[in-house]
Parts: sequence; C-alpha cells; structure tokens
Amino acid sequence: MFEGKKVLVAGGTGFVGVNMIGRLLSQGAVVRATVHETEPEVCHDGVEYVKCDLLKKEDCRKSIQGMEYVFHCAGNTSGAVGLDNAPMSFLGPNVSMNMNVLEASFDADVRKILMISSTTMYPDSGSKPLVEQEAFDGDPYDKYFAVGWMNRFTEVLCRVYSEKIEKRMTAVVLRPTNIYGEHDNFEIATSHVLPALVRKVVERRSPIEVWGSGNDIRDFLYVDDFVDAAMLAMDRIDSYSPINIGQGRGYSVRQILEMMLDIDRYGGAEIQYDSSQPSMIPVRLVDVAKSERILGFRAKTDLREGIRRTIRWYRREYLRKGPSSIPLNVK
Repeated sequence: MFEGKKVLVAGGTGFVGVNMIGRLLSQGAVVRATVHETEPEVCHDGVEYVKCDLLKKEDCRKSIQGMEYVFHCAGNTSGAVGLDNAPMSFLGPNVSMNMNVLEASFDADVRKILMISSTTMYPDSGSKPLVEQEAFDGDPYDKYFAVGWMNRFTEVLCRVYSEKIEKRMTAVVLRPTNIYGEHDNFEIATSHVLPALVRKVVERRSPIEVWGSGNDIRDFLYVDDFVDAAMLAMDRIDSYSPINIGQGRGYSVRQILEMMLDIDRYGGAEIQYDSSQPSMIPVRLVDVAKSERILGFRAKTDLREGIRRTIRWYRREYLRKGPSSIPLNVK
C-alpha cells in the first residue's frame, strides 16, 4: 500500500512513531517525520525530518503539505503519576495538537489519517471486556475522566471529518490497550507500569518498588503487533469505525513482574508493593473480536516473548554506554 507513497509520521521521535517509521521504510514509503525536542533515533536516507511544533497551525500545515497519508503518533502522555496529579495538563496540548493535525491534513487533501485513541475513554465495566459501541455509555472511570473525555472529543472530530461534511477525509481510529516494547519511555517518574518494571528488574533494584497492590489487570500489546494493526487498518478501513487493538487477555501487575524476574533470572528479589502510590482502574479489558473480523488482525507476540525482547533491548540500548555488571542472561 505504501510503496512510493508520501507518508507523514507526526511524533517521529516518540515510542510509537519510531517503530512506525521503521515499518514504513521497510514497505518502501517516502517518509517525512516531525521532530520537536527529541533528536531522531532512526537515521535513514528515506526519512525527511522537519522541525515542528504541532501546537502551531502553521507548523502543522508546512509539515503535512504534499503528504498522501498521515500517522498521528504524537501526544502529551504520562503514567499514573501524571494522570493522578495533573490530569488537566494533558487536555489543552492534546486537544490543540489533534485539532491542528486533523485540520492541516484535511486542507492538504491527504487520503487517510490514522488517529491513535485510547481505552481510557471507556466507562468502568468491572472485569467485562468492553466492545467498541460502549465507549460513550456513561462517563469514563473517574481517574481517567479528563483524558477519557479528551479522547472522546478527538474521536468526535474524526467522525465529523469522515462523515458529517460534504468534502470528507477518512480518519482511521484505533483504540490500543497498553503498548510496550522497544523505544518505550523507561523513565520511572513518567513511564507506564511495564517499562518501569523492566528498568527496575534489569538494573537489579532492591527492593523493587511497585506502585499499588499489584493486582491491577491490563491487556498488554507489543509494539510490533500494534504497528501490524495500524498498517492493516490504513489499508482496509475507509470510514469512521473505531477498533480495539489488544491481545484479548489480561495480566495482573504481579504476574508481569513474576514473568520478568523469571525471564531475566533475578532470583530472590525483594518486592515492596506501595498502595499509597498512584494506581488507576483495577481492571481494564477490551473485546478484540472486531479487529479479528474486520482487519484479520490477531496479536502474534505473546507477553513473555514481548517482555524478553523489551528487556534485551533496554539492556543493550540504555546500559551499554555506562559501566554495568548486569549479565545478558535472558532466557
């Protein structure tokens, strides 16, 4: 689909953006990627990097002009601490950024734009996996209230561009579960739970501090699998039709940590669960039947293999430059 096509990756130095660029290059795309403050990780003749502040309309217009497809991978994100302590800090930047990118894409006559939404928009359903049609059935979970409504508003904008105006632009919307893998954010204070635990295990923290009780259950999705789903969606979706993307199975934080300790052979680790630290919804699961039916997508990387790859990458990329006695002994 993308061979020879002009494709913009907004957020080209972020976690998902870096992985998306690699896949697009392998498919022969002519890639342009926006850069804000972080230096690019992918250096390739096939990538044109443009300095861009997506909060500025003029920057968005210049970066998207002449593009045929847009993957909007940029966003102001954080882990539980940010959402718990300063939920409003995400609203303004993300709403403005999303509106600017959509408007600039529309004005540039792009064929399709991929928007990455979030399962935070769903109401609380207990342990029941949520289907796409339930996204607006009541308010989001209280701790996700602000970010959940932000994602809902963005999806409404996508529907407007896709359905509610005379000249239309297809906005493909995916709602991924917790994405993890290579190039993730491993800073303890701002990362999500899985990369934070990877860092603590690889660096042999003692004790390993875990925020919350460890009983929270999530569906974790390896980044390569998400990129697979994104490629399929851009190929096969031609209207506003949000799709959950995930493994279709939940794991508790305790199970994840036990798996990491076994994979990285960290026996006898001391673990401290701290319920005074921020944690989010106890259980968040989604139904993935639509992605299998419409896209033919099924995540192919099980959690153990994904964690093994992530640990290996973290050790190589983050620890190789400094002195370390940590052995490379991943099973």
